[in-house]
Amino acid sequence: MQLLLTEDQELLAKTAADFVAKQSPVSRFRELRDSDDPLGFSRSLWKQMAELGWVGIPFPEEFGGAGLGLSELAVILEALGRNLAPEPFISTVLLAGQALLLGGSDAQKKRWIEPVAAGDAFLALAYQEVRGRYDLHRIRTRAERNGDGWRITGEKRHVIDGGAADALIVAARTTGDVSDADGITLLLVEAGAKGLTLERQRRVDSRGAALVKLEAVEVGADAVVGVEGQGGALLEDAIDRATVGLCAEMLGAMSACFERTLEYLKQREQFGVPIGSFQALKHRSAEMYIEIELSRSTMMAAARAVDAGTDDARKLISLAKARCSDALILISNEGVQMHGGIGMTDEHDIGFYMKRARVAATTFGDAAWHRDRWARLSGY
Repeated sequence: MQLLLTEDQELLAKTAADFVAKQSPVSRFRELRDSDDPLGFSRSLWKQMAELGWVGIPFPEEFGGAGLGLSELAVILEALGRNLAPEPFISTVLLAGQALLLGGSDAQKKRWIEPVAAGDAFLALAYQEVRGRYDLHRIRTRAERNGDGWRITGEKRHVIDGGAADALIVAARTTGDVSDADGITLLLVEAGAKGLTLERQRRVDSRGAALVKLEAVEVGADAVVGVEGQGGALLEDAIDRATVGLCAEMLGAMSACFERTLEYLKQREQFGVPIGSFQALKHRSAEMYIEIELSRSTMMAAARAVDAGTDDARKLISLAKARCSDALILISNEGVQMHGGIGMTDEHDIGFYMKRARVAATTFGDAAWHRDRWARLSGY
């Protein structure tokens, strides 16, 4: 497996880096946070990204996409991660978008993927529940037969960008007991459905999420995404793809955090010399650089494995998430500490990277969970 960008990917990466640097500096993220923006991102900027073709990268051309893969989308997400751009690629394009792409009917794809690729619609995946932690099968939300359709009752937590979604894909149990692998069905619920309420939330990194309550929400038979009772595997596939995308974003964040810290070490003087000349800080900086390069290799390997459909894709995804989670926490912690007292203030941007690290590291499974998953998949 060649862990290098192709010529086209390099051009895409440069275009993305230039665009994000100009249109979405970290100061924009600060403004969104300080204004308590109800969306937490910019619709107009999202539309521009769609017009550049970024939003449609992993979708087929027949639905308005580019027909490319995670390897191409990863370079976009890395650029966004560098400046903490909060646009909903993870929620709309990867989580819900990939669930629809992998399991949706032609009518569902036509209805939703086309407007998503055009930048005109937002989606979210509602699957997490109280005390579920990282167990995708621990689902109490129930969907019962209602004539030809379904009636859904339950509650979902931490629905990423749920407040902005035009439709939700809800994981509900149609048969079996809590934690059974079988009996899970994914159902498409449009925003505004009777009995559906969303409570806006903000995570510690100031990104948007929602608490979703479903009280006898009724949907038709055509709302089923995938095969009835077999939604667990589809859910895992979608989250795996979103995990790769998140790793790419984390790579961008740790790279920017490292570069900002390195620049500070060159400028800040103590005892008449730049503090970057101190041997202890050189060693710590070298460790951060190594962690970034290891994270880059594992993320690229995971993205290429998913695109190629190799048997070891799940193992490589867990390897990448474990590595990126540990690396981003280390580098963001070091960044704050090496900046000294100013790094602890809200006025300095370096703290944003540490907050993002805390959330990203635990999203879709923390490092310990993914190391355990890697071991299980490896037969240990």
